[in-house]
Amino acid sequence: MTQPVEPPAGPPPTEPPAGPPVTSSVSSGTVTPGATPPDRSTTPVRVLGIVVIVAGVVFVLAGVVTWFTVKSQLSDEKITVSADADRFGGNAVDGPLTAYAEADAIEGHALEASGGKTYAELAKDDPTRDTVMTASFLRASLFTSVVAFGVALMAAGLGVVLILIGVAVVLMAGRLAALRSPPAAATA
Repeated sequence: MTQPVEPPAGPPPTEPPAGPPVTSSVSSGTVTPGATPPDRSTTPVRVLGIVVIVAGVVFVLAGVVTWFTVKSQLSDEKITVSADADRFGGNAVDGPLTAYAEADAIEGHALEASGGKTYAELAKDDPTRDTVMTASFLRASLFTSVVAFGVALMAAGLGVVLILIGVAVVLMAGRLAALRSPPAAATA
């Protein structure tokens, strides 16, 4: 005949406690109730989002610095838009619109002085050739500043777009991590 097996002496077995899982923090070595381990599968996505945000900030800063540097350099030249210009007559040349207006006015003056001919169309011994050449150089310089303003604005705008994309990527990584994590146990 077999004898019944008695359970070992001691406290009765207990069920695991209800509630959020208990995990340990690797860095501090402490046990934190309710903490969930980071979702390593979304970490590269989150890092990519942060890198895109940082690149966006760099582009915005580069655009703003370039804009104000070109503006400062133009202002230092103390150029004034010709009074007979179609727009901005008498205003200081310190931005893309005034630079364009002055370049346009210079072209009109050069064509008037040369009888409607460009530098390439003038004879080599024409006395107005030097005037038209100087006007051409001045226009090229002013148009270069207009292009610089445009590049600065484009860089800043691209930076804003990159920041928005980076924020969206970081938010999507967070939502993806939330979708992949197990649902928290309901507490009664």
